[in-house]
Amino acid sequence: MTGTETAIIELKDIGKSYGNISALRGVNLTVRQGEVTCILGDNGAGKSTLISIIAGLFPHDSGEYLVDGEPRRFSSPREALNLGIAAVYQTLALVPLLPVWRNFFLGSELEKGSGLFRRLDTDQMLAKTHDELHRMGIDLENLEQPVGTLSGGQRQVVAIARAVHFGARVLILDEPTAALGVAQSGLVLHYIVQAARNQGIGVIFITHNPHHAFLVGDHFMVLARGEVDLDTPRSELTLDRLMFHMAGGKGLSTLQHEIQGRGPSASPS
Repeated sequence: MTGTETAIIELKDIGKSYGNISALRGVNLTVRQGEVTCILGDNGAGKSTLISIIAGLFPHDSGEYLVDGEPRRFSSPREALNLGIAAVYQTLALVPLLPVWRNFFLGSELEKGSGLFRRLDTDQMLAKTHDELHRMGIDLENLEQPVGTLSGGQRQVVAIARAVHFGARVLILDEPTAALGVAQSGLVLHYIVQAARNQGIGVIFITHNPHHAFLVGDHFMVLARGEVDLDTPRSELTLDRLMFHMAGGKGLSTLQHEIQGRGPSASPS
């Protein structure tokens, strides 16, 4: 285990329902400082519901949500953000036509002067943007360029660095490599590790891609139809076993045996 054993977030028997539809049932999860926790699952598995609860978009219906050992029930993402729990979604909340530094401070602009003489502190924001990106190992030649001109991987990394700068202790990354090619995915995965190892952040990495997860993860959870199908540390997992659970696990094996008309066979589970 590469983390420091310090639990920032603990979920205990978390459940969420929408009318008669149960979206999550009995989910337990621990997010530790300096670790990458990978949450995988097919569409409809409950990943979006789970991260929405963690990020404060809506409260859980049952179970217990602990932050630093204290029970919490968030009514807004701002409450979660105030405790250092930040989410970076696929949309990134970046404005393509604004320069990189403006996007870095979007909604939290630095000002100087007072009264009628108050204005944006451009020099300070440029310097801080450069320093934070450099600290993450990101070197952009021109921070004045529109953020929309960056590659997909670079935009993801800017969003990650922005969250780290503004105090994220837990960083939720929602499918950050989903629309990226091999090289750009590698860039993002590298900085996911940077955020955890070098910045001591607890990272929750949501993905459909078991190969990407296995490259960076310390702990793995696979959700299936709102329930936990796999929950294990890296030391007890192989890529084959992870792919088996992502492909449908025992349910897929049962279907295969029925179709092929043969008896049970050994599986990675």
